[in-house]
Amino acid sequence: MMNRPSLSFELFPPRTPEAAAKLPAVIAQLAAARPSFFSITHGAGGSDQDGTYETLTTVVAQTGIEVAPHLTCVGSTRARVAELLERYRAAGVKRIVALRGDLPATAMSASAPGEFHYANELVSFIRETHGAAFTIEVAAYPEVHPQAPSAAADFDNFCRKVEAGADGAVTQLFYNADAYLDFMERCAKAGITIPIVPGIMPITGYANIVRFCSGCGADLPKWIRLRLEDLQDDKPALLAFGLDVVARLCETLLRNGAPGLHFYTINQAGPTLRLWERLALKTSA
Repeated sequence: MMNRPSLSFELFPPRTPEAAAKLPAVIAQLAAARPSFFSITHGAGGSDQDGTYETLTTVVAQTGIEVAPHLTCVGSTRARVAELLERYRAAGVKRIVALRGDLPATAMSASAPGEFHYANELVSFIRETHGAAFTIEVAAYPEVHPQAPSAAADFDNFCRKVEAGADGAVTQLFYNADAYLDFMERCAKAGITIPIVPGIMPITGYANIVRFCSGCGADLPKWIRLRLEDLQDDKPALLAFGLDVVARLCETLLRNGAPGLHFYTINQAGPTLRLWERLALKTSA
């Protein structure tokens, strides 16, 4: 029998009282899919780290499902990261997503401001201070990080994170399966064997998906962009087209050995659960 692919969902701390009021229902709906874990984002430099903690405790109290808070380098100090790690460990957290984080718009180089400049330094610090207490996830960029000087340099950065002690990776969103498959071939040649889970962004609108792709350097294939542009005034047709596109992407990835899927939910249950139903990613009894 084939193993069920791993399934995980990303949430962000709600930014308004209205969003906070809606979040428990979203969590309950997503929890019905029995994900391996929920990851919880936060802003650069820990700007909403308290919101991260509140959101993860809400998820755990409501569902009992594992949570993985994001930690970033940008603007962080060793003391602050050490404090957060102790707080998370005391709360029973066993998984961390270690990231460099988004640089401020005024940054003049690819090096993050703060005591940690790159994610591999953060991974090393977690390992030095907490050993194997945390499972550490890092980011991977099949289409190359937008601030990397070259594809080779970007892959070297990924290798450093693995060498520092990463247990697994989640990719940036993408819509070209070949990008992921090529990245996996490069990892195999480099002897990298950690699970690398594709990050999946459901398509729910024209303007927002163009904005997301532009912001993270992901390629939105021209044919998809043009079809979405044509359909932007017909929401049901756009949603149906987006579901077809992303479901085919997920099917291709799983068929070619992807160990699971990590969904960027944008704090919405419907789009992700429609994909889950289409893909028949049911839990075993």
